[in-house]
Amino acid sequence: MTRINIGRSNKLGYAAVIGLEGYARTSVDPDLYELIKLRASILNGFGFCVDMHATDGHKRGIPSRKLHAVAAWQHSKVFFDAREQAVLALTDALTQLGPDTVTDEIWNAAATHFDDGQMGGLVLAISTINVWNRIAISTQMEPPVDEKNPLA
Repeated sequence: MTRINIGRSNKLGYAAVIGLEGYARTSVDPDLYELIKLRASILNGFGFCVDMHATDGHKRGIPSRKLHAVAAWQHSKVFFDAREQAVLALTDALTQLGPDTVTDEIWNAAATHFDDGQMGGLVLAISTINVWNRIAISTQMEPPVDEKNPLA
């Protein structure tokens, strides 16, 4: 059975997620936003978004080694400052929700770098990429391929 195109079948709901995306994008530092989106997509095992956000991060000028290191950031801390490490830990905790995931330690580590409004922006940004991942995984979206140079 063919999967739905949720943008066509549920236009209002899809538009609401796009609105949330727009807000989240403007409330978080652009480089941090790409790291959040890439990390959550890696955790969710969603190739479409891993490809998209690694590509977008590269276009933003984030070094390739840093983008590759997002997959194992806890063991590659040399590539990330304390602020980025705190955001990646928060991303992990919010993406892999459970009874002990968003601990006071994780929350407080991030809160030392961001005010309440910025923390709210981070929570919304992390939540938004998780919504996109779940929509796209369930509808089996695949990354676009450049026919002239498929691995570019």
